[in-house]
Amino acid sequence: MGVSIEVTGLNAWYGANHTLQDITLHIPANEATALIGPSGCGKSTFVRCLNRMHETNPIAKVTGDVKVGGMDIYSEISAVEVRRRIGMVFQRPNPFPTMSIYDNVASGLRLNGFRNRRVLDEVVERSLKHAALWDEVKDDLKKKSGASLSGGQQQRLCIARALAVDPEVLLMDEPASALDPVSTAKIEDLIFQLKSQYTIVIVTHNMQQAARVAERTGFFLNGKLVEFDTTHKIFTNPGDKRTEDYITGRFG
Repeated sequence: MGVSIEVTGLNAWYGANHTLQDITLHIPANEATALIGPSGCGKSTFVRCLNRMHETNPIAKVTGDVKVGGMDIYSEISAVEVRRRIGMVFQRPNPFPTMSIYDNVASGLRLNGFRNRRVLDEVVERSLKHAALWDEVKDDLKKKSGASLSGGQQQRLCIARALAVDPEVLLMDEPASALDPVSTAKIEDLIFQLKSQYTIVIVTHNMQQAARVAERTGFFLNGKLVEFDTTHKIFTNPGDKRTEDYITGRFG
């Protein structure tokens, strides 16, 4: 099941660039939370801080607290364990090109020491079903590479790969921005289905997408969280003029 995320006083830097400034918010379990805002406002940095990917950059620095399911991910748990519990799907599909579809999904489990063929088979099938891809690839699991799939299928394969290690949270950074409308609709349908089992945080430039899939929405601007509320309120009656200006297209 998904878990809640509690962020308190989060600051992040790339070198001297203060990219996130004192972010505090509560992300409820088993909901989709959308993050919107213009390019360069800190959305992607924020989600990278949620699974400690930000610190993989040698000039990056983070201060503040991030608690996932009540556990402080920066002081009580290793980065490796954090990234197992908090899966990430990126803007562009990134399947391992030389691996089969099966091996792509099983890769994380094998890294964690799983060798039991029956268990691997079960997890690969379950993960592909959860990613709404099983029926399209079940006859080619070991014959085709992940790179041979269409863009939309590759993105769902990456979602299956993230789900295979049984995370509690799924972070999605612009997961449909490189996809056609049909593939985008499949990803959105998938988000609806996955909410019952995972907590989902999605970065998106597509405000209609945020309105369709998310229960809550946060608006970022210049490294600050301007407003965070129910998606309905953000899009119909925002509390901050800057949020209204962005949503109505006056800037961004």
